[in-house]
Amino acid sequence: MTRTRKLTAAIGAALALTVGSSLTPQWTPATAAESDEAPGAPGAAPSTARPPADKTGFGTSYGTSGKTWFTLQGGRLGEVYYPTLDTPNVRELGFVITDGKDFAVRADEASRQVTRLSDPQSPTYRTVATDKHGRWRLTTTYVTDPDRSAVQADVEFESLTGRPYQVYALYDPALSNYGADDSGRTEDGALVASDDRTASALVASTGFTATSSGYLGASDGWTDLLQDRRMDWTYRSASKGNVVQTGRTTLTGLGNSRRTTLALGFGPDATRALRTANTSAGTGFKRVSATYAAGWHRYLSGLRRPPEALRTERERQAYRVSAMVLAATEDKTHRGAFVASPSMPWSGKEEPDTSGYNAVWARDLYQVGTALIAVGDRAGAERALGFLFEKQQKPDGSFPQKSATDGTPIWNGIQLDQVAFPILLADQLGRTDAKTWSHVKRAADFIVGYAKDGHSAPWSEQERWENQSGYSPATIASEIAGLVTAAKIAETNGDTDSAQRYLDTADSWQRKVKDWTVTHNGPYSTKPYFLQLTKDGNPDAGTTYDVSNGGPADADQRTIVDPSFLELVRLGVLPADAPDVVHSLKVVDEQLGFDTPNGRFWYRGSFDGYGETADGGPWFISQPGDGRTHGRGWPLLNGERGEYDLVADDPAGAREQLAAMARTAGSGYLMAEQVWDDKAPAGFTPGTGTTSATPLAWTHAQYLRLAVNLADGHLTEQPPLVACRYTDRCD
Repeated sequence: MTRTRKLTAAIGAALALTVGSSLTPQWTPATAAESDEAPGAPGAAPSTARPPADKTGFGTSYGTSGKTWFTLQGGRLGEVYYPTLDTPNVRELGFVITDGKDFAVRADEASRQVTRLSDPQSPTYRTVATDKHGRWRLTTTYVTDPDRSAVQADVEFESLTGRPYQVYALYDPALSNYGADDSGRTEDGALVASDDRTASALVASTGFTATSSGYLGASDGWTDLLQDRRMDWTYRSASKGNVVQTGRTTLTGLGNSRRTTLALGFGPDATRALRTANTSAGTGFKRVSATYAAGWHRYLSGLRRPPEALRTERERQAYRVSAMVLAATEDKTHRGAFVASPSMPWSGKEEPDTSGYNAVWARDLYQVGTALIAVGDRAGAERALGFLFEKQQKPDGSFPQKSATDGTPIWNGIQLDQVAFPILLADQLGRTDAKTWSHVKRAADFIVGYAKDGHSAPWSEQERWENQSGYSPATIASEIAGLVTAAKIAETNGDTDSAQRYLDTADSWQRKVKDWTVTHNGPYSTKPYFLQLTKDGNPDAGTTYDVSNGGPADADQRTIVDPSFLELVRLGVLPADAPDVVHSLKVVDEQLGFDTPNGRFWYRGSFDGYGETADGGPWFISQPGDGRTHGRGWPLLNGERGEYDLVADDPAGAREQLAAMARTAGSGYLMAEQVWDDKAPAGFTPGTGTTSATPLAWTHAQYLRLAVNLADGHLTEQPPLVACRYTDRCD
């Protein structure tokens, strides 16, 4: 993912301009006087590079009245979602600092920044930007309004030289997930933007002393300020284009001019957005932030406290934040729709697109649901299961691979684990009623009867990484466990025929899983080991396939391994001390493991290319054999390894995996999809988050689950019936 920002990309990479700069706008107005319509429509085309996905902060109020979510990227506000968590409406809201004469700098690009929680029990995030030249400090605290759809940013600006400066708010709307058709104007001192579906309004508690709406790269405020470090253009409106809005605040950094609050309100039209922003600003940051924090305090007080297994404050805080992240990723309109991440990593497509992680995966929703159960939010897990059952596909009984928050399918691939996991979640919630059974039966029947392209279950069109078809040990584990638990629910509802059919199928697949997926003649060991998958169910054959994401073409399946076979142990299908499992762990450690200052991590699979380029550039879709993108370590795999360690009676090993995960969290305690490996490009630290999706709900869910499992000494999500049936663990 590129770190180039939309605004700066359109007008040059300069961060600080001195008098005499040759940089000029695409359009030079005849005068600097206030005028009605901005020139230069429609402005530069929206960037194909989404805002970076490695968020440093993420928050929303706990409750459903205020339907906004904010993200932070470095020292500025990034995407703001409204009214649902799959619809971003903002590219960024940042600040420009100038002395009106010698310099004009974007605060997030020309300062040393840190983002941290200002309250350990609420996602109240604070950014501190300190000028590299020691001239000023900008501290901004972010919350959303619990009672209405607005984001508040409390801004404190300090002059460190005794000289007055000017602070401008630079707002780039991208309403309804599209930035090329917005209209902007000044109304009652506020900056109002709208398209055909959505509107926003930006107000300042102390008012703006000047405002302007212009077009990116032609008449926007940043282009203006770069000319002579002053705001000369004050256009009242800019219609139908790539609009950027600018407001000069009252901040100077001296005396009583050191603080203001910005309120960014949303609504279906300009009138309601402006009313929301003004009401929120009138309520005041102190009251709004206190109500915001109180809601999260109540939520955390109803959960299981951080277990004693978490030995450091960092680990305990990562636990609290992980719980809040999971709760915050639930949509407020479509309850139970928990998105994978409030980000769109490496998205290089034209806006709007559906390539982001801000959507619902049945696979990830299971991970979230089981973690919520572990920490004591059973109601949240029930809502997740309710969403899955409500969106179960008719008539076949499968579940969408990826859907919008309203359940509309986005991707239509079939991962049989995504069909089995809702059954397992229902079992963990103890749901055996007739209505639940109707959903479980359809899902179980789908698994048993699944066939495609001349193959039949447990063969799956996609394994859990969504890259390949074949016989995957991880997918087969979920299918077996799902069928065994479905049999129990069937028996409870008097359907003994279905129960027996599910058990017979599960038993048959459990006997054959190693025949389908364990090679005896692979190149990595003289002992048998699990493969990531086999295309044909013959693990000793040199069958080849193309590895996705630029990996090698025609790779021998015996050379491709991953740690996902541990699902067989986690779900009770094989014992932890099974020789093939133990041998496979050694292979995975040798082939995929690497050490960093934060601990040992693993690649998700051999030759994985789902990650940045060697120099840290963004991932992109590429052909087999391209080899220019490289996957890095996945902290969630540490959680899975820790769960294996618990089953293998190695709590010390499990504790180290938990500690390693906590060490990957950034200053805002958000955990990434991936961390840099020991071949990290210059400027990046191994064992810290890459520019992948951050926060990733699956990573946070795995951390919570491992923490609780470590405290309890067993896997809370392991189906007892499965473990008892196949491993003799009948505790």
